[in-house]
Amino acid sequence: MNTTPDPAQRPAGGEAPEPLWRPTAEQVEAAAVTRFHRWSAERHGAPAPGAGPEADYAALHAWSVAEPEAFWRAVTEWFEVRFSAPAGAVLADPAMPGARWFPGARLNYAEHALRHGLAPEHADRPALTHLDERHEPAATSWAELTRQVAETAAELRRLGVAPGDRVAGYLPNIPQAVTALLATAAVGAVWTSCAPDFGARSVLDRLQQVEPVVLFTVDGYTYGGKRHDRTAVVAELRSSLPSLRATVHIPLLGTPAPDGALEWADVVAGGAEPAQPRYEQVDFDHPLWVLYSSGTTGLPKAIVQSQGGILLEHLKQTGLQLDLGPGHRFFWYTSTGWMMWNFLVSGLLVGATPVLYDGSPGHPGTDAQWRVAERTGTTVFGTSAAYVIACRKAGVHPGRDLDLSALACVATTGSPLPPDGFRWLHDEVRADLWIASVSGGTDVCSCFAGAVPTLPVFTGELQAAGLGTDLQAWDDQGRPVVDQVGELVVAGPMPSMPTRFWNDPDGSRYLDSYFSVYPGVWRHGDWITVTSRGTVVIHGRSDSTLNRQGVRMGSADIYEVVERLPEIRESLVIGVEQPDGGYWMPLFVRLAEGAELDDALVDRVRTAIRAELSPRHVPDEVIAVPGVPHTLTGKRIEVPVKRLLQGAALDQVVNPGSVDDPEVLRFYARLAARRAGRAEE
Repeated sequence: MNTTPDPAQRPAGGEAPEPLWRPTAEQVEAAAVTRFHRWSAERHGAPAPGAGPEADYAALHAWSVAEPEAFWRAVTEWFEVRFSAPAGAVLADPAMPGARWFPGARLNYAEHALRHGLAPEHADRPALTHLDERHEPAATSWAELTRQVAETAAELRRLGVAPGDRVAGYLPNIPQAVTALLATAAVGAVWTSCAPDFGARSVLDRLQQVEPVVLFTVDGYTYGGKRHDRTAVVAELRSSLPSLRATVHIPLLGTPAPDGALEWADVVAGGAEPAQPRYEQVDFDHPLWVLYSSGTTGLPKAIVQSQGGILLEHLKQTGLQLDLGPGHRFFWYTSTGWMMWNFLVSGLLVGATPVLYDGSPGHPGTDAQWRVAERTGTTVFGTSAAYVIACRKAGVHPGRDLDLSALACVATTGSPLPPDGFRWLHDEVRADLWIASVSGGTDVCSCFAGAVPTLPVFTGELQAAGLGTDLQAWDDQGRPVVDQVGELVVAGPMPSMPTRFWNDPDGSRYLDSYFSVYPGVWRHGDWITVTSRGTVVIHGRSDSTLNRQGVRMGSADIYEVVERLPEIRESLVIGVEQPDGGYWMPLFVRLAEGAELDDALVDRVRTAIRAELSPRHVPDEVIAVPGVPHTLTGKRIEVPVKRLLQGAALDQVVNPGSVDDPEVLRFYARLAARRAGRAEE
């Protein structure tokens, strides 16, 4: 297979275009990563800085992956990680899978998350800021958050929760969820959570795997201006989880606790416990939480990440890559069912204030997230590429209509931010805005590439690979390539890589998920280009790549062009290898309200793809559809639709509880059946 992309797909490579944004000399000097580099050169053998921001970061990154033990020891010292028992080594065995970080070390994640509140001058400052759809901010101080964690941890211990036991949340993005997570970590138990918009089957597919002993729940939530009662779902969860010893009821809708459940207010009532939690000291690789893959087929993968691994990776990401620290407000639009919620909570590790928003991303208007950022004085605002494009199409003008003077950075993830998204943020928010498109995954609860405060931003590109991340693009023969499309691989271990999957006793599912293609090297399943300038371009999932006449193209490239058209709200492109050796490439489009898929619009779609991407990747058909299916965390579902179009049955390709709207998938199943019927005739 030819791994060279079409010229229209090839990034600029060595011929650097003009950056969209470049940090000032003052910003470079003030960035924590600059100070970390200088300090690491003095104490840990990092290359001396001074060649300029781009060369300095490239040298620091090269050192961080060539000398992982020196780099990660430097991270622990720079952030003053408290080991109650020291490590015998930084990396006892670098082989993947199974790399062993800091063997013998003991610590506690929650202790580090709450330590910034210990200083008397910080006690009354906001540790958390919370808003719902009324957009009225409410603060939880460091002292109050610490007290509530202490009370909740004490209650967990009274319930017999021991290190290694699982504690679950069926909760929206509210302060009580953060408190429950930190209390769970404080006692050495293992946290896991699902958002309350997940149905009972989806939740049970996850929680029955890990058998929680305590469940924190709400009675419902508000979304899009409507109240959604979940008492029946909670009752089903309680009856279907025989491992439960207790349920803690949080009455967001004001209903009383169901029989046998504890009231949240009673759990956190003051007076009985000391203001500081008792932190169980656990091994570095002791499990912190379980996250779940999208799980479109079969049960979701239950991904276990460690207390120490997450602590180090999130200190690096929040404190160095995003340049967060005390006094910063950190807002990411997310839910508790997505890894970005866990990442958001980790803003506490560097003393930043996470902004928790519980509500619809577009209620009462498309600009809702920007209004949250304004009301809270957000400094780093994370959102989705889809939201940015929706704002562009809706004619939102955040910079003109709102006071976003505190905002330093807008970060996006979930899908690649297309060039139009970069340009819209630059034009409509602020010309001197740092735009950080980032890419990573639930699998590592972090970013492989993205934000660097000292580097320029080029339209359509991620700034660089993260420190300590040996990110490469590999061709079919397993050779690194530059300025060409290749498989995203990570050639060295990261501390936050999963320690294991929960129900995978022999490790075979874990091995197959990441290491079956390139033994000993993490293959993530994305097509990327690493440019000769060190930037990164994401092209989409490699398992759903479009391959016409030996030329590969990521679906993200198609979406960026097609969804620029105002008539198209969302799209889905599939490449289907057919039994006769043919290749059928349909483009499904969800139209904007009032739009019609007539011949003129079809011609505009095809012309745009031909002119801006490749004549080879003009779709065979453009088909209007009622919707595009997504996972519960909002990612487009491509592979199951491809399998449906290849003749597989719906129950063989997808778990209905893992998709946002099963009826939309049934539409594609019916479409596939009709096509098969015509072919048979």
